[in-house]
Amino acid sequence: MAESITLLLLAALVWLWFDSMRARERALATGKRACERNGLMFLDETVECIGLGFARDDYGRMALRRTYGFEFSDTGNNRSSGSIVMLGGEVESLYTEPYLIQ
Repeated sequence: MAESITLLLLAALVWLWFDSMRARERALATGKRACERNGLMFLDETVECIGLGFARDDYGRMALRRTYGFEFSDTGNNRSSGSIVMLGGEVESLYTEPYLIQ
């Protein structure tokens, strides 16, 4: 019985890790596209998970809500922050700090 519980927990952890990597890659691509579209520099070519929780999707099902932070620059001489909220595997919102439009 203990072996079955251990295997189930291990399987759940492996699923969480793969699902998190997939969501992170989607957030990374979303951040890059948003910066390119707005003429910004996507700094460090990475996103970091800054929040994790549960929320309901449009269909009322429970899903993981992950918040990823990233940094960008409008001039190359400064750093500004942004965030991407992923609900399950879908982008829920994208936020960037205000910046000068050139």
